[in-house]
Amino acid sequence: MSWHHAKPGSKRRHAPHLATAAVAAIVLVALGACSSTPSAGTAGSPAPALATASAIPAGHTGALTGAGSTFDAPFFSVAFTRYQQQHPRVTVSYSAVGSSAGIAAFSARQVDFGASDVPMTASEQAAASGGPVAQVPVALGGEGVVYNLSLPAGARLHLTGPVLAAIFLGQISRWNDPALTALNPGITLPDAPITVVHRSDGSGTTYIFSNYLSGIDPAWAARVGTGTTLTWPAGDGEEGNPGVAAAVYRTPFSIGYVEQAYSQGLLLPFAAIRNQAGNYVIPSAQSVAADAAQKPGITAADFSIVNQPGASSYPISGYSWALVYTRQPGQATGQALVAMLDWLTHAGQAYAAPNGYVPLPAQIEQLARTTLQRITGPGGTSLLS
Repeated sequence: MSWHHAKPGSKRRHAPHLATAAVAAIVLVALGACSSTPSAGTAGSPAPALATASAIPAGHTGALTGAGSTFDAPFFSVAFTRYQQQHPRVTVSYSAVGSSAGIAAFSARQVDFGASDVPMTASEQAAASGGPVAQVPVALGGEGVVYNLSLPAGARLHLTGPVLAAIFLGQISRWNDPALTALNPGITLPDAPITVVHRSDGSGTTYIFSNYLSGIDPAWAARVGTGTTLTWPAGDGEEGNPGVAAAVYRTPFSIGYVEQAYSQGLLLPFAAIRNQAGNYVIPSAQSVAADAAQKPGITAADFSIVNQPGASSYPISGYSWALVYTRQPGQATGQALVAMLDWLTHAGQAYAAPNGYVPLPAQIEQLARTTLQRITGPGGTSLLS
């Protein structure tokens, strides 16, 4: 079953022009002046890309621009910096404005590539002004449920999917609700109202989160559904993963959802979520990889990996995708873009685990390369052999 067009309640909203997303987090990697030597990397020296900067014609800057997912931004920031160190004639600028705004910018050809935690729908692809679209898996990660509670040392909040849904539906509104105390014996939860924090912008992170809740709780599926933009029945909205993380950090008795990497600097704890096997797990490289391993054959049309079976699977996991036009308008820029994405989905995965992500499984790396091999220059010749 494809989750792409899944539910009648599935919603998307594209933000207007990229400039209107100024309040969103911007991750800009402008490295043209850098002349540092290649780094050894985190897991040994990354292998060279198939097509390197030497393939760029003399005088071409190799300047690439992208926009979209905040889910990807911590990984992209480090990976693009490393790529520049190895390919100093290429620059990559990425604006972390959210998946929907990234799709809008890409569709309007304001950037060379987009990034989204949910692939573009058929109607979105048809509306893209640059023609047919290739969607390349670039990152794998988990979404943590973060909270701001003072619990005893070593204690961790435990949640089930239906209870989590009830919190975000506004049906469970206090921390000492019997449904929560029953899941957390031995912990005295406060008699305080729960402040729910969710995304206000069009978000692939929200898609993955709501996709999980829709699959596990019929009330959520019927009332809210799955989408990048939702009609939220409770809570306060914030832009981007950084906005949600910061709001939970500064708001006592709050709860929200963020990509795993966004808890690190703020030291926000993750709730343990009960998986299909009945075990309580938190997002980690091991638990997200275990979830993804249960469904190795994803495609851009059948991409959901939430709530997979397995004793150690973390149920709120997902892939993120780069969006690229199948026929590039310029040979040199297209070649630089495809070479960068091939590196990102292979050697660049060495920077995934140290930054809170999971390296792409081998089968997904191959999917990325096969997809990139379909991208041609203006003359119709493949840009990646």
